[in-house]
Amino acid sequence: MLQIKRAYLPAEDSDGYRVLVDRLWPRGKSKETEKIDLWLKEIAPSSELRKWFNHEAEKYPEFEAKYRVELQSGAQNEALEELKKTLQEHEVVTLIYGAKNEKQNNAQVLCDLLRMHM
Repeated sequence: MLQIKRAYLPAEDSDGYRVLVDRLWPRGKSKETEKIDLWLKEIAPSSELRKWFNHEAEKYPEFEAKYRVELQSGAQNEALEELKKTLQEHEVVTLIYGAKNEKQNNAQVLCDLLRMHM
């Protein structure tokens, strides 16, 4: 099972294996107390794309398209393959993200993409 969850919500046993999919650690959260099993910084959108998007809802369709292109090459593609392997190794995987918008963020793009290949 694959699910997504905002980093600012408490960790629960039902989260299973927790994978942080942001390039930056969530502001105000401690690395010592968060229950993150894997931090895949490389799978996050490039800094340029993240800054351009700026979590502006009207840019989301274009952000999603550009991010999917980024995921097809280089370190991001390697990280995507690592995430696919992680999904095979764990019964429940939760993608953790820090964005305020729960519907339009990089974790949602990843989740949709991965579900297409499950």
